[in-house]
Amino acid sequence: GCGVITGAGAVINALKVGMGKSIAVFGTGSVGLSAIMAAKLIGAGKIIAVDLREDRLKLARELGATHTINPGKESVPDAIKGITGDGVDFTLDTTAVMSVLRMAIDVLALRGTCGFVGGAPETSELTFVTSHVMNGGRTIRGIILGDTNPDEFFPKLIELQALGRFPLEKLITFYPF
Repeated sequence: GCGVITGAGAVINALKVGMGKSIAVFGTGSVGLSAIMAAKLIGAGKIIAVDLREDRLKLARELGATHTINPGKESVPDAIKGITGDGVDFTLDTTAVMSVLRMAIDVLALRGTCGFVGGAPETSELTFVTSHVMNGGRTIRGIILGDTNPDEFFPKLIELQALGRFPLEKLITFYPF
């Protein structure tokens, strides 16, 4: 529930990714995969999934990613430049790893926005090149629970799932009792 609300809410409510816009999602656990499904749902253009795990990248493609990048196999900045030409409009970091968050900022296009969700220790600090952010009009934004009211947002996602437009069931693992 919370991961789905956070990921989908981040894309739809907090970042307000527009139709045809590009987004790179760093980390494809439940939050990242929900973000990818939401990006597809709202008509984002290039949807890039970034993760070290090939099984997660495969699922990300099934759920709407147009491109996948494995940082263990290729340079993320080079791959994103090859896909977009000049960077992505939006990035979402779900890893809570400061070096990954820094990369999510570095690959933003002009006036791009980087959103990030929790999980890092409260004392975590981030460094970035201020001229890259300021001169490019870029935004860095913290997101809590996808900027949503879960009581209103979750039923909408369930309705979309029932219509086959938001395949939540792909994120659920069933275990024998």
